[in-house]
Formats: sequence, structure tokens, C-alpha cells
Amino acid sequence: MSIQFQVLDMTCGHCVKTITGAVTAAVPGASVAVDLSTHRVTVTGSDQADKVEAAIRDAGYEPQPV
Repeated sequence: MSIQFQVLDMTCGHCVKTITGAVTAAVPGASVAVDLSTHRVTVTGSDQADKVEAAIRDAGYEPQPV
């Protein structure tokens, strides 16, 4: 199972690190993959989309479900 979000305001390596850290803290055991060129965040190992979305928002970004 994987969850995907498009995060258009994710623009640099710092953004990637911040989002990755926020998601892994909110959903321990989840794996986070980021494609900065497409602004896509993919989370595997969890079905808690609401929790993942909240973590990204709390980090200061605007995720949109894909």
C-alpha cells in the first residue's frame, strides 16, 4: 500500500528533508520517497493518509492527494 501527495510548494532539498522527517515522526515505520522534480511524495508501509497529510501540513506545506 502506498499513499501519494503532490506538494507543489516543495522546492528544494531542505523541503524534502523537512517533509521526510515530519512524516517519519508521525508514522513510525513508514518509508518516504520524494521526487522533487514532480513534487511528489510517496509513503509506503502505512494506510494512514490523514496522518501523513496532517504531518505535511504541520511542516508548513500544502499537500494534495494524488
